[in-house]
Amino acid sequence: MHLVVIAWLYVALMMAVAEATNTNGTVLGAVFTFLLYGLGPVALVVYLMGAPGRRKAIRAREAAEREDAMRAAAAPSIAPDAGSETAADAIPPVREKT
Repeated sequence: MHLVVIAWLYVALMMAVAEATNTNGTVLGAVFTFLLYGLGPVALVVYLMGAPGRRKAIRAREAAEREDAMRAAAAPSIAPDAGSETAADAIPPVREKT
């Protein structure tokens, strides 16, 4: 895949150089030639070809998160109010003397 991308960009670059060095060509035309024949299509193809890999990474991340959530739900909790006891302060509140 990388070889095709490099070759396509090389051909587009040579087209841009030919445009810039031609007697009727301009540097602005060479820039647009490289952008529209080189970078634009290559960026689109690379993005589209990478979609399955991104989708697979998202599914793997979601599966890992789901597994962590299931593991956390199955593990005994050590929180003080996780059982049937009510939560209470360690030190009882003291009222001010008036």
